[in-house]
Amino acid sequence: MSLFRKETPTEHYPVEKPEAEWRRELPPEAFRVLREHGTERAGTSPLNAEKRPGTFVCAGCGHPLFDADTKFESGTGWPSFWAPKEAGVGTTTDRSFFMTRTEVHCARCGGHLGHVFPDGPPPTGQRFCMNGVAMRFQPKAG
Repeated sequence: MSLFRKETPTEHYPVEKPEAEWRRELPPEAFRVLREHGTERAGTSPLNAEKRPGTFVCAGCGHPLFDADTKFESGTGWPSFWAPKEAGVGTTTDRSFFMTRTEVHCARCGGHLGHVFPDGPPPTGQRFCMNGVAMRFQPKAG
């Protein structure tokens, strides 16, 4: 296992594509985060300021991940949520960088989204700290 990459899960996802296809479809920074488990620089995502009603979806496959009403300001510089949509995300153990964390990935394509921590607000006490480049925002219609 590399010290700088997450362990690759062995499970399969409903949406699977060859690496070359992901590279063609995703902007370079989104590819780096979603497919290579990278992290965007804190404070760089326009999704940090997104306050409208709607849904945050996976930038790789469009799968619904988080309702906007679960988003909160964590002060970390990354979009944060206290709960995902049902069947929106999965988790794996990330043992990179000499620590153990819980990695969050899209349940549909396996794309890396970020990590979840036990220091969020009620009602869950969870902080899903997500890379904005790994998501798109779909405003609520009307």
